[in-house]
This record gives sequence, structure tokens and C-alpha cells, in this order.
Amino acid sequence: MSRLPDLKIGNLKANPPIIQGGMGIRVSLANLAAAVANEGAIGTIAAGLIGGAKSNMSEADHRTSDIRELIFQIKKARSLTKGILAVNMLAGATLFQDLCRTAAQEGIDIIFSGGGIPLGLPKLVEGTKTKIAPIVSSGRSAEVICKNWVRKYNYVPDAIVVEGPLAGGHLGFSAQVFEDPSKTPKLEDILCDVLKVAKKYENEKKIPVIAAGGIFDGKDIARFLKLGASGVQIATRFICTDECDASIEFKQACINSKKEDICIIVSPLGLPGRAIRNKFLEKIQHGNKRIVDFTCNYRCLKPCIPSESAYCIADALINATEGNLDEGFVFCGANVYRCKKIVPVRELMKELVTEAEAYY
Repeated sequence: MSRLPDLKIGNLKANPPIIQGGMGIRVSLANLAAAVANEGAIGTIAAGLIGGAKSNMSEADHRTSDIRELIFQIKKARSLTKGILAVNMLAGATLFQDLCRTAAQEGIDIIFSGGGIPLGLPKLVEGTKTKIAPIVSSGRSAEVICKNWVRKYNYVPDAIVVEGPLAGGHLGFSAQVFEDPSKTPKLEDILCDVLKVAKKYENEKKIPVIAAGGIFDGKDIARFLKLGASGVQIATRFICTDECDASIEFKQACINSKKEDICIIVSPLGLPGRAIRNKFLEKIQHGNKRIVDFTCNYRCLKPCIPSESAYCIADALINATEGNLDEGFVFCGANVYRCKKIVPVRELMKELVTEAEAYY
């Protein structure tokens, strides 16, 4: 156990106070989650298209594939660790309700939910011991969720994750926010706003607030703990570990990236996202309306309109995870270029904790 404070979420206690962020489309599955949980932190399986479904699959096939694979990954992770395991859920996913119920029924410890506002989440875990924690990008979003959950379910979040603009993947900010760096909100300020909301809604239980987005090393961990966060969430650094479930080509793309390679794109969902620039993304930026012909029998994400999309983002992200970067791209955090080698999870955790202890 580290000398850092415990991260307490209900009756769960993690030390070090680190959550491995969920990375969707089969990047963080059982192997990574279990390895992190074995170090005392919280390991997270990402449920987003966990079955690896492609755009030409039927709705029934998608549902069956995702639910079956989620159950398999939870059971596999449980066989590898006695630590704390979580699942990351996209609130905007078509199968959100089915997957949340499934995870809770399988006894997952925590559901972290972002990619939308998970207003109905408390009902989906009724009768289980599963803790629930929304992922927000503003104090306003935290207020909306807390107010709704208290009014409808008499339930306050078991924790809240605050994700700032330096995070990877789809971001909870408008594209305009990234056009002028001087106007881009800072995680420190958003954290302060959410801490105030959490304090307002605390009754018999404390609502731990977790800082996320761009946290890279032990110095960052110590800084945000001192600012009042109960813990931190780190995702991108865990890509470059032996246990990460993505392909070696995916990991190597992170290792090979330079600062100037990191870019903000607008995905087919109309949302900004952070990724590593490559030939696939360059084709999109050249203005081709439809760079990949595809059919979609099932909208895995509710905001997606296939007929207006230049490509299928599900296919692109699956291709990348499997190592086909000519037909896909890597979502990443802003500091991915600082990753220099692939290491075991244990080695990474030791580095993070040792440095955090030195600065805390």
C-alpha cells in the first residue's frame, strides 16, 4: 500500500487512489483491468463496442455480441484479480441500458458513465451492490445529474469523475473551445466547480471527486490530490503497457507519436475528439465527403447518422485496435507523445506512486 490517501467509493477502498480510465473499442479489457486492480488501484473494462461489432452487423447480432463479450470479460477479469473492477459505459450508446444491467447483474463493483448524461443510471443498478459514478466536464453537468438523481431516485452519485479538455477520445466540450487555447477551460477550475456541487449534495455519504484528462505522472497526481480530488483517472499511459488489450501496432503508434501529431478532429458524431494524426485522418481532412463506403444496420451510438458520415467510426476504431492503422486511427490523450516505451503495469504503477509520494 502506498503512502497516498485511500480512494473510498462507498465501501470500496483503493490505494493508490488511481483509476485506470476505460478505453473503448477493445483497448481496455480484462487483462489490463485485472493487472491494474492487482496493484491496488481500480481497473476498468470499457464496454463501448466490446464485442468488436462491425457496421454491417444486424441489431440483434450487435446486442448478442456485446452482452456476451461483456459477461466474458468481467468473468475473466474476476478470475485474474480480487481487486476492484469497474466498467466504463457510454451513455449515448444504443445498448447503454442492457449493458449497465448486465454489468450490475454480473457483480461489477463500479459503473463509470460518460459520453452523455446518464440520467436513468440509478434504476439500472437497483437491487445490486454496484456503485455508479458519472463522468462530467463541468460543474453544471454535475449539478444536473445530482439534482435529477436525488429527485427521481433519492440517490446521490457514489463518485464523480471530472474529465478535462486534455483527455483522449470524444470530449465533452464544443469544438470551438479548442480553437483558442486561451479560452480552453482548465481541469483545475472545473474540478473546483464540481467539488462545490459534490459538497452541496453530500448527506450521509461523501461524494469523492476524481480528476481526469491529461494526468500523466506522479507530479500531476500529487497536484490534483492537493487541490481536493479524492483520486485521479489515467487512461492513455496504460495503452503503453504489456497488459493493454490493444495490438502492438496500436501501442507503437502512441510510442512513435510527436507533439505535433496530436490533433483535434470532429468525428462522424459531430463531436470533437483527440487523436494521433495519420494517413487515414489526412484523407478526412482533405474534404472527401465519403472516404469509406459502408452500410450500417445498427446505430451503435445514438447521435450517429450513417448517411451523413464520411466513414464508420466504429469500423475505424476497431481497425486501429486490431493493428490496421491504414483503415483507422488512435484516440489518445494530449500527453501521449510523452510515452516512450511499453512497460508492465506493475512497473508503471510503481513509477506513478513513487513520484506522487515524493510530491504529495
